[in-house]
Amino acid sequence: MGKVILICGRIAGGKSVYARRLCEGGRAVALSIDEVMLAVFGQHAGDMHDVYASRIEGYLLGKAEELARAGVDVALDWGPWTRAGRAALRERFASRGIPFETHCVCVDDKTWRARLEGRNRAVTDGRENAYYVDENIMQKFLARYEEPGEEEIDVWVCS
Repeated sequence: MGKVILICGRIAGGKSVYARRLCEGGRAVALSIDEVMLAVFGQHAGDMHDVYASRIEGYLLGKAEELARAGVDVALDWGPWTRAGRAALRERFASRGIPFETHCVCVDDKTWRARLEGRNRAVTDGRENAYYVDENIMQKFLARYEEPGEEEIDVWVCS
């Protein structure tokens, strides 16, 4: 049986980079809501963004279960912003007998700002297929994000 690894952290804090590291050498498969959303809708899904993202999340969670049962480790490259959301995922996989870990990518404010600016430059230059995070989006997600407690996290990845 594979395990499911939820990667949480602030928006543009390094979750996708960490997910790619976990996948190096075939150790895991990453599933990303953003990757699917960008492939289907590009930068703008409009007013339906949250609806579509929720549907994709449900689909990817089912795929994560399928892959884990097939013996493949899965890195969920999206982090629920709230403690309740993270707890719900932990319970979902526990109730299905699937091993589950939560990894938190944490960075100090200066590093985070630098990563956010670098990501936005890469998106603008066409070097990275990710969402451009403007001030409004950043504030929206920062308002939603609840820092995880130590009891929630199995592995801390701090830089």
